[in-house]
Amino acid sequence: MPINPDAVGTTSEPSESSWTSKDALLYAVGIGAGTDELAYTTENTNGVQQQVFPTFPVVVGWGRGSAMGNIGSFNPAMLVHGQQGVTLHQPLPVEGKVRVTSKITGIYDKGKAAVVASAAEAVLEDGSPLYTTTMSAFIRGEGGWGGDRGPSGPQNVPPERDPDHQVTYQTSPDQALVYRLSGDRNPLHSDPWFAQNLAGFPKPILHGLCTYGVTGRALVSELGGGDATKVSAVDARFTSPVFPGETLTTSIWRTEPGHAVFRTEASNPDGSNARLVLEDGAAEYAD
Repeated sequence: MPINPDAVGTTSEPSESSWTSKDALLYAVGIGAGTDELAYTTENTNGVQQQVFPTFPVVVGWGRGSAMGNIGSFNPAMLVHGQQGVTLHQPLPVEGKVRVTSKITGIYDKGKAAVVASAAEAVLEDGSPLYTTTMSAFIRGEGGWGGDRGPSGPQNVPPERDPDHQVTYQTSPDQALVYRLSGDRNPLHSDPWFAQNLAGFPKPILHGLCTYGVTGRALVSELGGGDATKVSAVDARFTSPVFPGETLTTSIWRTEPGHAVFRTEASNPDGSNARLVLEDGAAEYAD
């Protein structure tokens, strides 16, 4: 059957997921962290305690227990990740186990497409909340039933001044091959034939959530002073694909105590072909 707008409010069955120190290390390397960020890429460096990037929850229990199974049928090739958010209720442990429940929070009719929004709540074994994730998916060809169009327009608009911080990271041509080991094995990110013939790209693209994670590194660096426990929320909207090997530059504006807005651009290493790839970004942090 087609997408069912009445699925709003439905939830998934709770599912359990766990991770180890190694999973956190692999994620850190997958989003490009290296020898300058040993707190995230090693667990046995003298005088350095391992930490976990605040965007790590996006790979915990990848593909398991989602309420998206409640919305009806659609062609997954027509789905594009639209928005992603993570809110931490306490610092992420290096290893842990959570019980996650997902809920459909909105289904909107954009005419030629549908937008499906969902949220997932993760609690520790003692019942205390650890994190909440939110996401939206843009599904082409599934709109037109005359439903609510949902929220629209720009959000988290940067002030009209130079950013307070600007961080540039060079992604590796092999970046997607490492990131995919954290769970998302979609061949769009690794198989040239699939990317060219089934998705219309000249070559495999970088995972949007990898770009999101690289941006999270920039926020930890500038807003948290390198300490992940000081960054408690990261939210952004995806606007354009990134190719492995491109340069990612995140511009950050501190707008009020504990709050910042940001956007990320991608470009060739020489600065050409610059374009926005994440916008409407907002972060919460501890001063």
